Amino acid sequence: MYDPLHDAFAGQGEPYPDSYWAHNSGPAPMDDGVLHCDLDVDVAIIGAGYTGLSTAYHLATEHGVKAVVLEANQTAWGCSGRNAGFVLKSSGRKPYAQMQKQWGDEVMRGIYREFCAGVDTVKTLIDKGIDCEVQAPGYLRMAHKPAMVKVIQAQAALQQQMFGYQVEVLSQQQVRQHYVDDQQAFGALRYADGFGVNPLKLAWGYQRLAREAGARIYTGSPVLSIQGAAGKQQLLTPQGIVNAKKVVIATNGYTAKNFHPGISSRTLPVLSQIIVTEPLTETQLAACNFLTSHVVMDTRALKYYYRKLPDNRLLFGGRGAITGKDAENPYYAERLLQVLKLSFPALQHIRYQYKWAGWVCMALDDMPHIYQADEAGDVLYSMGYCGSGLSFSVQAGKRLAERVMGLPQPDLPLYQTALPKFPLPALRRLGQWGYFHYGKCKDRWF
Repeated sequence: MYDPLHDAFAGQGEPYPDSYWAHNSGPAPMDDGVLHCDLDVDVAIIGAGYTGLSTAYHLATEHGVKAVVLEANQTAWGCSGRNAGFVLKSSGRKPYAQMQKQWGDEVMRGIYREFCAGVDTVKTLIDKGIDCEVQAPGYLRMAHKPAMVKVIQAQAALQQQMFGYQVEVLSQQQVRQHYVDDQQAFGALRYADGFGVNPLKLAWGYQRLAREAGARIYTGSPVLSIQGAAGKQQLLTPQGIVNAKKVVIATNGYTAKNFHPGISSRTLPVLSQIIVTEPLTETQLAACNFLTSHVVMDTRALKYYYRKLPDNRLLFGGRGAITGKDAENPYYAERLLQVLKLSFPALQHIRYQYKWAGWVCMALDDMPHIYQADEAGDVLYSMGYCGSGLSFSVQAGKRLAERVMGLPQPDLPLYQTALPKFPLPALRRLGQWGYFHYGKCKDRWF
C-alpha cells in the first residue's frame, strides 16, 4: 500500500480500495478526466478530497474564481472516501480543557465555533441535493472503563458551561437498555447533532457542486513537482504543465514524501483500519439490543468506533498497521473483529465482508492548521485533521478560499500558526510504535 512517509509517488489513476463504500455507492460521477494540455490558471488545487473540493466550490460560489483541481487517482481516493462517515463537531485530538488552559476562554470558544461551522456547512451542502445516505442524528462517546465515567462527566460540564452545548450524560444501564448493549460501555455522553453518512457519496456530491459552479476536476493527473517564485507556481503533471498564481495543497494524510519543503516533517500519517460485517439478522440485532443508528466512539487513547449501517451491517474501526507495507496483513482486520465480539458476545459467529485501511493525518500539537507553505503566501495548505476531519475539512476549504483571496482569517491558532515540525522526523514511526504500546497500557490500567 502507498506509504506517504516512504513513497514520493501516490500513483496515477489507481482504482478505489476494495471497500464497502466503493462497492455500494454506484458509479462515480463524471469529472474532467486526465489533464492532457498546459494550463494557465489563477488557482490550482492539489487533491480532490473534501478539502480540495470545498476550496474549489467556495472559490467559485463566493469569490467568482473557477479553480482547477488536480487529483492523482480518483475523487476521494484518499481518506475522504475511506473514512467511517462520522459528521461531528470536532477535529484534532486536543481537548477543550487543554485549549482553555493554553489559550484562554475566548480562543477556545472561537475554535469550537469553527468546528460547529464545519457541521453546518456540511448540512447546507447536503441540502443542495447530495444523496449520501444520511442517518438519524446522534453521537455516543462511550466510557470504555469505569474510571472514564468521571472524565466524560467533566467534559460534559465544561461543554455545557462554556458553550451551552446540550450534552446528555448516560449511565451504563441507560446506554445498554435504550441504545445498544455494548459490554464494553460503562456510560456515555450523548450528543444530539452528530450523524453518519456515506463518505464517498458525500465527496462525489461536493464534486458535482464544484463542477456545476465552474471548477474543473482532473483525475489521474498527479502533480509530480511544484516550482516557482512569487506570483507564479509551475505544477508538473505527466501530460501537462499548470501555471498558477496560487496553489492549495489539499492532500492531508496522502501527501507524498518530500512533496514541498514548506510542509515536510510536519505530519505523521497513521493507518486506520475498518471492517464491515455481513448484515445482521433481526435475531442478532435483538440479542445485542441494537436500537440505535448513532455513531459511536470510545474514550480509549487508541480509539475504537462503530455504527450500524442502513443495511444492518456493522462498521467497526480502529488503528491499523504502522507501515504501508504491512497494511494488507489480515491480522489487523481480525483483531478488530475480535474486539467487536468482546462488545457483542452474541455475535461470536459474525464475519466481516469488507476490510480496508486509510491514512489519517496526525499533527504534533493534535490540531489542524490552515497556513502558507512559502514566504509569499502563494502556496497554501490545510492538514492535520487527526482522524476527525470530515466536517471541519469543509470549513477549512472555505477558509482556504478566503485566504487565496487575501481576506483576513480568524485570530485563532488554527489559522495563524504553521503546523509544527516533528522533532527527529526520521524517527516518527518509531515514536508511533512507542505511543501504541503506551496507549495500550494507558487504556487498560490508567
